Amino acid sequence: MNNLQDTLNPLNKKTAPIQDNYVGLEYPIKVLQIGEGNFLRGFCDWMIHQCNKKGYFQGSIAVTQPRPAGKEKIDKLKEQDGLYTLLTRGVENGDRVTSSEVISVFSQVINPYEEWNTFLQLAENPTLEFVISNTTEAGLNYQPTLLEKGVPIQSFPGKLTLFLYHRYLHFSGNTEKGLTMLPCELLERNGDILKECVLRYSKEWELPEAFIKWLKEHNLFLNSLVDRIVTGFPKGEADSLFTEWGYKDSLLNTAEPYHFWAIEGNSELDHRLPFKKSGLNVHWVEDLSPYQTRKVRILNGAHTLMALRGILSGVETVKEFMDNFNFKHFLYEVIKKEVIPSIQGDFNENIVYAEEVFERFTNPFIHHRLADISLNSLSKFKHRLLPTLKSYVDLNGALPLGIVQAFGVLIRFYKTEKLKGIWTGEDFNGYPYILKDEEYVLEFYREQWLQYQENQISLLQLVENVLGNKDFWDENLNRIEHLSNLVHKYLAEILKVQ
Repeated sequence: MNNLQDTLNPLNKKTAPIQDNYVGLEYPIKVLQIGEGNFLRGFCDWMIHQCNKKGYFQGSIAVTQPRPAGKEKIDKLKEQDGLYTLLTRGVENGDRVTSSEVISVFSQVINPYEEWNTFLQLAENPTLEFVISNTTEAGLNYQPTLLEKGVPIQSFPGKLTLFLYHRYLHFSGNTEKGLTMLPCELLERNGDILKECVLRYSKEWELPEAFIKWLKEHNLFLNSLVDRIVTGFPKGEADSLFTEWGYKDSLLNTAEPYHFWAIEGNSELDHRLPFKKSGLNVHWVEDLSPYQTRKVRILNGAHTLMALRGILSGVETVKEFMDNFNFKHFLYEVIKKEVIPSIQGDFNENIVYAEEVFERFTNPFIHHRLADISLNSLSKFKHRLLPTLKSYVDLNGALPLGIVQAFGVLIRFYKTEKLKGIWTGEDFNGYPYILKDEEYVLEFYREQWLQYQENQISLLQLVENVLGNKDFWDENLNRIEHLSNLVHKYLAEILKVQ
């Protein structure tokens, strides 16, 4: 990178290839984006760029960071005239695909902590229609805040409240000047959460009832579900890519080909934000919950299934797991025969989605570590796999054997001890791995396994104690007929094999 700094110019309007393609920079601002990070730049901004290329949207974005720590990328975006490169690569329909494109959607870049008045003045823009955000799950919450003139609001919902109030005042409550909020934070009912926060700030700051009425009736807070793996700056490959392209780009971003966005809103909104019209995998839906359930149970459920079994077998990454025929076969069988039949929605559509997920798991450009997926595995098992188990029992009057087997793997995974403040387990080959979870969860499992090893309880009693822990499951799972005996059977087999 240092040598390249001497030979290559940074990406900007002057150095960008085929400058005629960057008409997006000249379009009126239609979107305020709170979030400068990799995900939005590899997801929403790329989508809007595609819409502009087809001439359907003809709008640009004003981007700001949600917290002071984002200053570095904001400054770089200013230096690069709002331009950056997106490298898309992965597996699509069985073939490896790679493409790169300079994205040109940011016509204004604002640091709200240094340009607070500029940020608020953007609310006066008559062409503004949308607010897109990704401030992480932690950013989408209410924090008590004093309202002081000229002082930037720290929280995202607080900023948005004052921004909307400024817009309301500037346009004298014009019912046509409300905005549509599209939060991309990975929280269920994210639009509802954002609206609740904004209303709470409005009341805390004693803003006029007329504003609150305008807020409720003439602004939309849409729930949405986003799905794309965006992997950020490829450090090891950047130099060779810059040499190939003839410029350096400190904001280079990478993403997989797959993308999916479900938005709970009227399909007529696609006239204003023409994602679907532009051929993108975006769906305007009446009810987001089936899509949420599908993603959590299929994609996230598969991740949890493979993480625990893989780590215990010495496997390090998702792709490595998928390269093992026996592991991949197990995963396919559980997802197709137990998970998909247990969820609502069109069976064939869910099968297609699952096939897309499996193909994404084989992406050679993504090194997704199972150790990262295994963080807080007990909670993930509860939300991702336990609902499938219970639904399957309700529908079939029998237990889903793959999920039950995974329950045995979960208990074995938590056979742990604490060494020098670090919780560790041993895989089937005797190699250590690190467990990260709530302290009370790890303490409970250590105590159970210790009692078993000292012959104070049987293996069946250990299983029953785990299944009966209401702090874990909010209920006593021993009430599910035959579950404890079958989990015990699988756990005993696992212990014998190793």
